[in-house]
Amino acid sequence: MANNKAQDVTYENAAPFAQAWTEVRAGLRRDCGVRTFDHWLKPIRLGAFHAEDGLVEMVLPSPFMARWVESHFAERLTLAWRAVAPMVSGVMVLAEDAVEGVALYAAEPEPEALAVVPQPIPEPRTASSLDQRFTFDSFITGDANALAGSAARKMAESGPVMFNPLFIHGGTGQGKTHLLHAIGHAFEASQPGANIVYMSAEKFMVEFVSAMRAKDTLGFKAKLRSADLLMIDDVQFIAGKGSTQEEFLHTVNEVMASGKRLVISADRSPQALEGVDARILSRLAMGLVADVKPADHDLRLAILRRKAEAAGSVVPEEVVCFLARKIANNVRELEGAMNRVAAYATLTGRAIDLAFTQDVLGDLLQASQRKVTIDEIQKRVCDHFDIRQNDLVSARRARAIARPRQIAMYLAKRLTPRSLPEIGRKFGGRDHTTVIHAVRQIEKLRASDTEIDGDVRALIRTLEG
Repeated sequence: MANNKAQDVTYENAAPFAQAWTEVRAGLRRDCGVRTFDHWLKPIRLGAFHAEDGLVEMVLPSPFMARWVESHFAERLTLAWRAVAPMVSGVMVLAEDAVEGVALYAAEPEPEALAVVPQPIPEPRTASSLDQRFTFDSFITGDANALAGSAARKMAESGPVMFNPLFIHGGTGQGKTHLLHAIGHAFEASQPGANIVYMSAEKFMVEFVSAMRAKDTLGFKAKLRSADLLMIDDVQFIAGKGSTQEEFLHTVNEVMASGKRLVISADRSPQALEGVDARILSRLAMGLVADVKPADHDLRLAILRRKAEAAGSVVPEEVVCFLARKIANNVRELEGAMNRVAAYATLTGRAIDLAFTQDVLGDLLQASQRKVTIDEIQKRVCDHFDIRQNDLVSARRARAIARPRQIAMYLAKRLTPRSLPEIGRKFGGRDHTTVIHAVRQIEKLRASDTEIDGDVRALIRTLEG
């Protein structure tokens, strides 16, 4: 903080200091880029010069901005000052309320070359930017998600956290995103005014690439690393993206080193993420890893009853049990099915019964019976041929391993919507051309080898059944 002793603070020769500040500003704007300068450095006002220790005050409108500029730009400001004013040995970055009563030098008007359209200072993102539907009150807890739910509540509490980061993983539509939003809402309630940033990994990648193109990576870094709570959803989508992963690693390191909270979600555990830098996986596994398993029958019943109650619909228990039994893999689809039935009933004026439900959800019920994952295919193939799953995805080329591997790739292409590169990654990081070769080879063998054709047919029946 500033020492306001009269002999320490001087206002003599104010004009040369103001002129030097104008030169410093021009250099910062050129070196840091217009957007970063406008967001973080342009609001700085020139304070007093402390002749005794050669420190010049840099004053910002708020404590938040002062902390951020001191953390990320103090060294750059010091070097810039030394280049134009050798008597300056360093800078003191302060908030306006810390220098109350101390006069500020008036900076000279900006030259026309520096004149830019004023940009608003970004406000911390809070829970208001999160989905208002996704709270802990609306999250139904059961055996399948108890650990993740409990860990999420702990992460949102005020005070020291027991673990950091929190890594939540589970299949599509099981409630991971719901939990992240719920953490944000609860953290905002326990820490009013906290800076909360939530984004998908895909948005992280898009914004980072845009920042690089605009030569404003400092602004991108500032947005994420100033967060008190940073949440990144579906991190598996940065797989294979080298430069994005490098920036993600630095962001994770910065957030964790500063003691801020980090929550990550993915469709699988850190150890199972393929195409992701080992350094990232190591850091993500340092905290608590909590899985969200597919909802069991009791949890599905509880979710459906809550949805029916929220919709204000009278839903017979027969219909609830039917839906819980038929839509077993995806909570999001389960909730969507109940919403659809309730909406159709309201629009048509018909009562909800089993026949009406089957009629409304005919296409969904049919599709839900055909959902197959690559993990399931690998497990079934390994069981069928009595081999280990580690061997299936390994580099081994023995016929007893290679043929089942080709069959598994063939089934993955036929029974799942996954792309060829995605399938290749699930089989030990193989190239998409390897998958194409496997598919063609099995198609050819099915036409000429009845045993292979019988194996494939049996596996398809098992998987689709």
